Amino acid sequence: MRTQRNTNQTPTEWRGITKRFLHAFLLLVTISTLLNLQQSVWASETPATLAPDFTLPTSSGAVQLSTLKGKVVLVDFWASWCGPCRDSFPWMNAMHEKYASQGLEIIAINVDQEATEAQKFLEELPAKFTVAFDPEGKTPEAFNVMGMPSAYLIDQHGTIHSQHIGFHNSKKSEYEAAISALVQSRH
Repeated sequence: MRTQRNTNQTPTEWRGITKRFLHAFLLLVTISTLLNLQQSVWASETPATLAPDFTLPTSSGAVQLSTLKGKVVLVDFWASWCGPCRDSFPWMNAMHEKYASQGLEIIAINVDQEATEAQKFLEELPAKFTVAFDPEGKTPEAFNVMGMPSAYLIDQHGTIHSQHIGFHNSKKSEYEAAISALVQSRH
């Protein structure tokens, strides 16, 4: 079936329709890409890239990623408004308890602009690992974070080994297996 152009529409109106169609198409492509990323577990980076270094404030000083070379580091980006972050914190506490003595460091980087929101979250879900704060969002920008939470598993050489977007309770054993394998490879 052919559609005919309404001769009453101006070229400007047609450009507007075309522009809206293009925006809708790009939105669908973006959503599709994000859904595919969320389905993956610890998607490997190819080629291996060094994790961007950062120094961020914590409640007891500061943390600098480059000083943790020789350890396996899980960098997790989170926000107080993020529902899946509420599920990831108890899991990260368990991973910290289980693997810290084997060389795992966990740094959860909060991106809330209001510190009080992060504090409320942490009162409800205390962290047994390092929590850093980046209200300006420079660190997630350097890591190209695309959603909350986003986790980056970094090997003992400071290279991003793998990453995932979102947190899925059904995939906790897969998340842990990647951590365990990387921690074991240090020895």
